[in-house]
Amino acid sequence: QVQLVESGGGSVQAGGSLRLSCAASGRSTFGGYCMAWFRQAPGKEREGVAVIDSDGPTSYADSVKGRFTISQDNAKSTVYLQMNSLKPEDTAMYYCAAADCRWWVGGSWSSWKAYNYWGQGTQVTVSS
Repeated sequence: QVQLVESGGGSVQAGGSLRLSCAASGRSTFGGYCMAWFRQAPGKEREGVAVIDSDGPTSYADSVKGRFTISQDNAKSTVYLQMNSLKPEDTAMYYCAAADCRWWVGGSWSSWKAYNYWGQGTQVTVSS
């Protein structure tokens, strides 16, 4: 059973930075898996933020392009989300998600329904 544990959330002023981490366990390898970050603000749908394939390709939501960077350390089975130039609208609970994505079609990554493993979430609050 895959387990995901997020860390690194917190409170920051607008323009600041945070780095989220997601430690994955439960498999000897995560080859063929996509790891993603989602976020959900109160009263809003869960939104795909960024995804990284085990081979390295990445995709981002338009709202975070140029500000957020997703990366991975395969040796540590850890995925990171570096968030720069944070805005109050980035305030949300951030979740790490994982799924076998070898047969996905384009655009699948941004749907929360495509993932079957989730972390417990870490809160990010950006004040103006």
